Amino acid sequence: MKLAYLINQYPQPSQSFIRREILAHEAAGWPVERFTIRRFDGKLADPGDEAERGKTTAILGGGKLGLIKALLGQAVSNTGNFLTALKLAIKNGRTADRGGVLLHLVYLGEACILLPMLRAKGIDHVHAHFGTNSTTVAMLTRVLGGPAYSFTVHGPEEFDRAYGDGLALSDKLKHSKFAVTISEFGRGQMMRWTDAIDWPKLTIVHCGIDSTFLDAPLVPQPLNDRVLCVGRIVEQKGQLLLVEAVAELKRRGVGIHLRLIGDGPMRPLLERFIIENKLEECVELLGSRSAADVRQEMLEARVIAMPSLAEGLPVVLMEALALRRPVITTQIAAIPELVDEKCGWLIPAGAVDRLADALQEALSADAAKLTAMGDAGRRRVVERHNADREAERLRAYITERR
Repeated sequence: MKLAYLINQYPQPSQSFIRREILAHEAAGWPVERFTIRRFDGKLADPGDEAERGKTTAILGGGKLGLIKALLGQAVSNTGNFLTALKLAIKNGRTADRGGVLLHLVYLGEACILLPMLRAKGIDHVHAHFGTNSTTVAMLTRVLGGPAYSFTVHGPEEFDRAYGDGLALSDKLKHSKFAVTISEFGRGQMMRWTDAIDWPKLTIVHCGIDSTFLDAPLVPQPLNDRVLCVGRIVEQKGQLLLVEAVAELKRRGVGIHLRLIGDGPMRPLLERFIIENKLEECVELLGSRSAADVRQEMLEARVIAMPSLAEGLPVVLMEALALRRPVITTQIAAIPELVDEKCGWLIPAGAVDRLADALQEALSADAAKLTAMGDAGRRRVVERHNADREAERLRAYITERR
């Protein structure tokens, strides 16, 4: 079995779970070809991501002329399948939440470029990550006569965009061999937007973490005032709320040192808030960091906080719990499938006062409580989120449903 992975932009700093999945396949003897629709040209702090960039083939690169040539080539040499794919692209474009028919014709052009690439490499199956344009291209490639495909839906973006058939998830599931969700919550959301006759194609494969976390030696729980947050600095990750909670703790006279790893468009707003509220000694913005740096920061933190407003199931929480660090997070989406009071604090999304209360409780908790929470979280992650075991489950579905 020769497998291809297709992602819109790969690799990116937030996609370590995809890299782990691919490497687990290869370790099991399944060669994987990586395809990205367009290259990610941003900074990659982690050497593992940089290595993946060198292994990844970009579909786009020939500009508009390349797309037109590919479309015309398939129209002439593969007329029947091309017309079927064209009809599907137009249908999906008419209900799309963005880009309309024109953008879906571009997706068809991308599929026309990808098809001969897959054939040249002898690909048996394509797996796409995210139910957005990468899966659209995989579907159109299949209709053109390409290999079978499956796809993983993560959320929340796919579910946010599904209203009004904006992502054509029903068609994507219909044409696929199967679709993966990363949680029970995600599976339920997919049921909302797909035909019931295709629900048996829905399965769950968790995102996983590898031996660098699962086999990490025990590091005793630090009893300091350090809180760590890891994630892209955008509205949905809730970092601004976290900094507001730090300001509230400062008013209460509670000592706290918050370190934020990540970057993104909201960083300037965060920086202004920190200065205006005189939090420079309490909050540090560290920018992007390598996986090794993130792991070390987790080990040195008392608790990891992720006050997200929208999520699928954050890998950061799995990593923190695997290292026996309790977490503070929100009771949204699939997070309660992983986190409960035994291993962390669950709060309502957007509730700054409740977030401040949870932080204060974590900062005052004794070593015995924090250690017990960390141990409970680690047991849960080891049981449910082993990257090798989850990749094996995915390979089984690919083999069974050929």
